[in-house]
Parts: sequence; structure tokens; C-alpha cells
Amino acid sequence: MPDKTTVSKRPATHDSKNDAVSADLIAVVIAVNHDGPRVLTIADSNALPSGPFEQGHRSLQSGLRAWVERQTGHPLGYVEQLYTFADRDRTGDGRVQISIGYLGLTREEKAEGSPTHGWRNWYEYFPWEDHRAGMPPILQDVLIPQLLAWADDTTDPKTRHDRRQRATFAFGLDERDWNEELTLQRYELLYEAGLVAEALRDRGESSSSPIPGRPMIADHRRILATGIARLRTKIKYRPVVFELMPPAFTLLQLQRTVEALAGRLVHKQNFRRLIEQQDLVEETGETTSDTGGRPAKRFRFRQSVLAERAVAGTKLPLSRS
Repeated sequence: MPDKTTVSKRPATHDSKNDAVSADLIAVVIAVNHDGPRVLTIADSNALPSGPFEQGHRSLQSGLRAWVERQTGHPLGYVEQLYTFADRDRTGDGRVQISIGYLGLTREEKAEGSPTHGWRNWYEYFPWEDHRAGMPPILQDVLIPQLLAWADDTTDPKTRHDRRQRATFAFGLDERDWNEELTLQRYELLYEAGLVAEALRDRGESSSSPIPGRPMIADHRRILATGIARLRTKIKYRPVVFELMPPAFTLLQLQRTVEALAGRLVHKQNFRRLIEQQDLVEETGETTSDTGGRPAKRFRFRQSVLAERAVAGTKLPLSRS
């Protein structure tokens, strides 16, 4: 996809103190395997692949691809721009720091025990986001009580009402449905409430204990949340999931991949009916017995889907837990 942001091709490095603006290119690279949705990380799994936009880069996207391959050895396939984050004086030297996030979809390749990069399950960073087995205990036992305590920790009735309303909407309280697309809103609310490690770090606090969830450097977990939210939205109206699938797969494998990404179960029969109605896949003529039951048919995405990469979609038939 074409870049949506244009910046000057002046050198922008992490230690350059003469530039007024520094632009970092940050990649949220997603894959899915039998363990669930995975994100490609560096620096002991505490950072996303990233690097500054430099003079030798032909474009923002080419610069991003260069950094990802340099840091992880993993070539990027499908890439689209996520969002541009700008923070004045984030580095403490008067510069405006711009972080340009990208979403990349691929198939996981083994890191072969690399000490510098590897794949991590994205629910390690957001354990409250996986609802495939129902509401995670962390929500009911830890997160919600602390969030509501923060909401009530004010003498201003309007502020208290606003905080409560936002918590109710973001986390599906008071019998509201859980909206899996609000990953970023939930993280930002937890940050505002001082319940995640990054908030305590940025405020210079160390006495409080953050809620469970693996932290990341700078604003990388926020950018990861943005990528998860974008992907959860896109799988409902574009067949981007094929970027994550092997060339041949069963319908159960496809369903499990969608469920892993959404963090929700889908109605099996309705899901298969939608796949058939949209004419997204075709049989390969092969079967597999890996499912443990009777042989299952193997499918592949239709060539027209692979060529167009965009068709009219429909809402996923998600199960309500």
C-alpha cells in the first residue's frame, strides 16, 4: 500500500540532536500458529522491530522493510500503515518524536533460538483480550476492581461519571457486549488509570504494582494494541486472513485462526456458511486426517481473491460468552 505520511529525507537518527523532528518506523508483524496469534519482537521481546527513517531510504515503507530484515532476518509481505504517533520532547532534547507504525502479515518462520528476536503470543502483552474460553479471570478478579476504584477516586461527579462510562463501554460492563475491536481504547484507559507498567514508568512511580501483562519500551505496546485493533476490524470485511494461512488448509484451521485473532469463538456452522456464500475458497481435492476424526477436506483461497485482495465482507458470526 502507498505511504500516507510524507516526511523530509533528512537523516533522522536516535542520537542526532540537531534535527527538530525524528521519525521512527515501527513494525507490528503478525503471524498465527497452533499456539495463537504471534507478534515478531526484538530486545528480549520487549520491543517491536523499528528504526529511524534515514536519508538512504527510498520511502517510509522501504525503510521499514530494511529495518525489519536487518533486525530479524524476516522479509515482509503484506504491509499497511497503521497510524502516526507524535510526542513533543519525548526524548528530552527538544525534538518532536514521530513514530510511524505499520501492520505486516506473514507466516511465522523459526527464529532458531536467536537472542535478538523472536515470536511471542500477543496475549502475553494483553491477557485480558483473549475471550475464547470465556471471560479471563484477570478481568473479574484484578482489572475491573482496580479500574472501578480509579473511576471513583475523584471528588468531581462529572469526572467520576465520565470514567465509569468509558470503563463500561470499553470493557463490556453492566451486561454490555465485549467489543473485541476496542483493544487500543482499553489499553489507553488502563494507561490513564495508571494500571499498566508503562504508565508507572512514565510517571516515575515504582511503588504501585501494575496489572499482569508484558510491558514494552516507549510506546510500543500502544502501537501493538493499535495493530491488533486494526486487524480485528479488517478480518470482518476483507479476506486478509489468507496472508496468515498456509497454501492449503481445512475449514477448521481457518476458523481457529479467525478465533485466535478475534479472541472470540465463532459459530461453526454460520462461519462455514459465510465462507461458502462469499465464495472465498475452493477445494484442493485433498484430505487430511490431522484433525483426529474422519478425513477433512483441504481448501485454498480462490485465485480471484488472491488477485483482488478485497471483496465485500460480512460480520463474523461471533459467539457471545
